[in-house]
Amino acid sequence: MRDLKQTGFTDRLTAQQQAKKALLAKFKPKPAAPDPEFDKLAEKRAAEKEEARRRLEAEKAEIRRQKAQKEAERLEAERLAQEAIDAERRAARKERKQLTKEEQKAARDARYAARKARQKR
Repeated sequence: MRDLKQTGFTDRLTAQQQAKKALLAKFKPKPAAPDPEFDKLAEKRAAEKEEARRRLEAEKAEIRRQKAQKEAERLEAERLAQEAIDAERRAARKERKQLTKEEQKAARDARYAARKARQKR
């Protein structure tokens, strides 16, 4: 009952070796067939990346433009404020000069009146 198939030792050894080879063949990497859609997907991803990069650059450019505009507005406001301060200083100086001219005229008139008063005596 032991040997129903009538196989010998060598037959069993070859069967074992074939089974081992088949088992190892399952774990070997198989040559991969390239996906026909791979190139299309890669192009699509590259286009999406490029679009995202362009969008980001446009956003950065807009932020830079807004910053430059705010800086220009700030500089213009500073310039206007400085012009107002300068105009105020000029007006105060003119007023002081005008007062001194009036004072000079008043002093001159007083001297003239004093000289006339001395001459009449």
